[in-house]
Amino acid sequence: MKFTINRDHFSSGLQLVTSVVGARKTMPILQNVLIEAKDGLIRLTTTNLDLGARCSVKANVTDQGSITLPVKEIGRIVRELADMEVSVETSDNSKATISTRGSIFNVIGMDSKEFPPLPELEGQKEFSLERKEVISMLKSVSYAQSINEERYMLKGVFFQFSKEKLSLVATDGRRLAVTNREMSVKEGEEGEFILPSLTVSEIEKLPDIGEQMNISFTDRQVSFELKIGKTEESNSGFKESVYLVSKVVEGKYPNYKQVIPKDDFNNAEIERELMQECVHRAALVSDEKVTLRIKPDEMEITGQSIVGDACESMPINYKGEETAVSFNPRFILDPLKSITKDKITLEFRDDMSPGVFKVKDEKTETLTFLCVVMPIRTD
Repeated sequence: MKFTINRDHFSSGLQLVTSVVGARKTMPILQNVLIEAKDGLIRLTTTNLDLGARCSVKANVTDQGSITLPVKEIGRIVRELADMEVSVETSDNSKATISTRGSIFNVIGMDSKEFPPLPELEGQKEFSLERKEVISMLKSVSYAQSINEERYMLKGVFFQFSKEKLSLVATDGRRLAVTNREMSVKEGEEGEFILPSLTVSEIEKLPDIGEQMNISFTDRQVSFELKIGKTEESNSGFKESVYLVSKVVEGKYPNYKQVIPKDDFNNAEIERELMQECVHRAALVSDEKVTLRIKPDEMEITGQSIVGDACESMPINYKGEETAVSFNPRFILDPLKSITKDKITLEFRDDMSPGVFKVKDEKTETLTFLCVVMPIRTD
């Protein structure tokens, strides 16, 4: 195998697949990246057996071939090279020479035949969505995933393709975030899966390339694929596609709709960014609890601890009775940071009831986002 490649393009490809690598010391080859060189590109693949990543990067391939090399080590080497043109050559199946005009590195690898192949999906359901929209939807709910190992079904984001919409859901038992997108799903194509938190993180970190994201899933696995356009090939160095394939979280996701309050609540229209700033400042003295005192046309946000106290006030659109309710400030800030709409609705009832942040589509008035946050008792 022999090829030359742009240093930055090579480094970007290695960076994309490196974070998938796990810590399974019993299988050393899982610490390696499979490099396959052919037809004007190199293909980079890594896996931890739960999640696999693959991308292609353009290269000038002189001799076709393949090898696996320790991905973190060669990632560091390539990143630090001084010259832009990098040459990679293998003399056998277990050693590669990485060189530029002034540097030569000999790296011991392993035979590519020992590398476990990425799984192929069979009988899958397939959907195509805009990449930016999928990532935006994920980021609007992923902060609410559970980190509790015992509640493994909540350690991920729930995807639900129903007849009229796609819903993404995450909850840790103390808050629930839901985002919806209208879409037409053919009869028999409905489906759902729980995407593991590690895979969620990898998708959120994908490079800004590829307009469409193809999502395919079965009962056991799900894949995400970005097709690379010709213009993006010349700019980024990526070719063909970027591909992630992951196991899904086994089990049935809880009925999250039971958590969403159905009673009549008071509601206030609020400027999202202003509320975010006020809560952030109040939390500087109390990062465990802030109290929202909601009055006609005004909301006071207070924090108090042994350090001292703080009070912020802001105008709101509200005409009801005065109400006070306390929350963990992080549970308020997370949804406020994740959405982009200027105006949001806060629904509330009393100090024992949850608060609900809502965003509706300006044209259709359909609900596109909600976040239910459980209160903290006010002493």
